[in-house]
Amino acid sequence: QVQLVESGGGLVQAGGSLRLSCAASGRTFSSYAVGWFRQAPGKERVFVVAISRSGSTTGYADSVKGRFTISRDNAKNTVYLQMNNLKPEDTAVYYCTATNRVVAGYRTRLSDYEYWGQGTQVTVSS
Repeated sequence: QVQLVESGGGLVQAGGSLRLSCAASGRTFSSYAVGWFRQAPGKERVFVVAISRSGSTTGYADSVKGRFTISRDNAKNTVYLQMNNLKPEDTAVYYCTATNRVVAGYRTRLSDYEYWGQGTQVTVSS
């Protein structure tokens, strides 16, 4: 089992940047594929980006390609989400999630993930 804690959210103007972190407990973090989902008020939680166990494979939602970058440091049990050129439509609660049921690659469906953080709010003003 792994516990996830997100940090780094906040208020930023459109065009600005934020870096979110997802810190994981446990000694086997490298056995988990990790994803970020987001949920805007009144909307469903949706996939944003994911990374494989080793970090060699990543996937992005079309809405964030070219602006967001996911990376991980398994020695520090941490996954990072660098968000650049933020837009008001990026405003949401961002959730870090992990699964150890993936041997290779990553997953993009909500139901593929077992462990979730509490979320961190990102607000982008226009």
